[in-house]
Amino acid sequence: MWKISTAAVFVALAALGLALGLAADTLGLPAGVRYVSYAVAYVFGGWFGVRAGLASLRERRVDIDLLMVLAAIGALVIGAPFEGAMLLFLFSLSNVLQGYAIGRSRDAIRALMHLRPDTARIRSDSGFVDVPVEQVAIGSVFVVHPGDRVPLDGRVVSGQSEVDESSLTGESAPVPKTVGTDVFGGTINESGVLDVEVTRPAGDSAIARLIKMVEEAQSQKSETQQFLERFEQPYAIGVIALTVAAFGFAVLALNESPKPALYRAMTLMVAASPCALIISTPAAVLSAIAAGARNGVLFKGGIHVEDAGLVRAVAFDKTGTLTHGATQLTDVIALNGLTEDELLGIAAAVQRNSEHHLARATVSEAERRGLDRKVATDFHATFGLGVSGTIDGAVIHIGNRRYFAAADIALGEDTETEVEDRLFEEAKTAVVVARQSVESRATPMGILAFGDTVRASAPDIVQELRSAGIEHVAMITGDNSSVARHVGNLIDVDETHAEVLPERKVSIVRSLGERFGSVAMIGDGVNDAPALAAANVGIAIGDGGTDVALETADIVLISDDLSRIPYALRLSRRARQTLIANIVFSLLIIAVMVAMILTVGLALPIAVVGHEGSTVLVSLNGLRLLGYNP
Repeated sequence: MWKISTAAVFVALAALGLALGLAADTLGLPAGVRYVSYAVAYVFGGWFGVRAGLASLRERRVDIDLLMVLAAIGALVIGAPFEGAMLLFLFSLSNVLQGYAIGRSRDAIRALMHLRPDTARIRSDSGFVDVPVEQVAIGSVFVVHPGDRVPLDGRVVSGQSEVDESSLTGESAPVPKTVGTDVFGGTINESGVLDVEVTRPAGDSAIARLIKMVEEAQSQKSETQQFLERFEQPYAIGVIALTVAAFGFAVLALNESPKPALYRAMTLMVAASPCALIISTPAAVLSAIAAGARNGVLFKGGIHVEDAGLVRAVAFDKTGTLTHGATQLTDVIALNGLTEDELLGIAAAVQRNSEHHLARATVSEAERRGLDRKVATDFHATFGLGVSGTIDGAVIHIGNRRYFAAADIALGEDTETEVEDRLFEEAKTAVVVARQSVESRATPMGILAFGDTVRASAPDIVQELRSAGIEHVAMITGDNSSVARHVGNLIDVDETHAEVLPERKVSIVRSLGERFGSVAMIGDGVNDAPALAAANVGIAIGDGGTDVALETADIVLISDDLSRIPYALRLSRRARQTLIANIVFSLLIIAVMVAMILTVGLALPIAVVGHEGSTVLVSLNGLRLLGYNP
């Protein structure tokens, strides 16, 4: 693509030459003024076209630039220099506007590079020192004040605040940040002061990877664009052949004089040139890629923009995609007069000595609630069953039903019913907390239930997908059937597959593709990578997704916001609609002008305006996708 600054100057000089030539014709100025004026218009209007045309000829190709130059020369030969000069001026102007349209989509991404500060304020023994981000080592701690942009990816080690992550995720609501949560370079700290430990170098930050992947995506062409570029060469040769044939037929078969025959042939060449057709695809696809990146969706190439617009079925992985992917305490059921906080405080005191994931979930919830830390002694763990510890002289037992059966401790019918019926049906893992003093038998204190909780947005996302035109939603998981059935019912999927290994995931995805024509697979883990590759479109969850999944996927969600999935599919469908509209419009304009040339004798200036005007219109229509908001 031309440099806009140089091309703009040349276009301005071509316009000046064209205007002076028209004035010379109208006012009857000396012939020398007329010739010089049109010469200026030809030289500056045709400069880039001649260079591009000659380059094509050296590669033994014929392209649109050569067609336009030949048409302008033909107009000059038949004594119509104004028409030829206007053709070259409008052709160069349309190229400038095309460059602007496509440049806007590229600039939308390059602007992200300015979001990240050049330096980070590193905390040291002597105070603070500003260090270039490229020189900051992993493990260093930097400070971010309210209103500052976060310079690097890291994890909060001190402070709490809210951070505007819209530059990465497209989500306008600030995200709370406390100790242990991740922050990303280029985002904006809104309220409190944060101390952040660097977890990634500058070149591997979320925003750096976003820029790199988008630049790679923009260099990958869509199927339609590849077809049109292959189509350009034979089409251009066909237009030249049609022009020669039209001239020869008019002169030899119709006995028409050469001058009007050549005029009509040149007009036909201009009208039939496929400029608008060729530019219609990159203008739309690059704009869609840019719009997606600004809203937290990364298309890895133009081909994936088109493919996503054809998706009719969606398959979700469960763990880490539809669920949070981590065990959480979901229910605290206090018995025998205890409060939830009392029960949780006692359980956390005992389980604080355990490394089991259920114990970690209990302690984490107790800390989140700010409960007083009790002290347990005489800790003992029975592998796979439960734990016990002593608090205030009483033994606290925490375990599953088999633990209490092995210890010959009766739980009572109500407690067992609660564990077996309701909690089991909800696909939760439950443990009972019981207190046993020296003088009495063990008494149940309550029940704790754990599970990998479903994302609150998941049911709404499934409904949004259906409203976006998705005909079938499936869930595929390696988890057991009861858990899969429970989660599937909660989010209302059409089909659930449980206890599935990675190889089986691939066959299920392929089967969905055969049934519905095109399927998208959405996942985040290593075990999802084969299915992501097998799907027509693989979509990876970027925040927390494994490197293998991110590399395999065709589309990456920069955050774990599932609402970006319907947005991505809607954007892709709008891009396809824009492509189809542009192509149909381009072909229609060509057909109408050619028909008018052959029937009523369309004038060359009108053909020039129609040709270049349609090129500009399809460019601007593609550019509209930059602001797409469903």
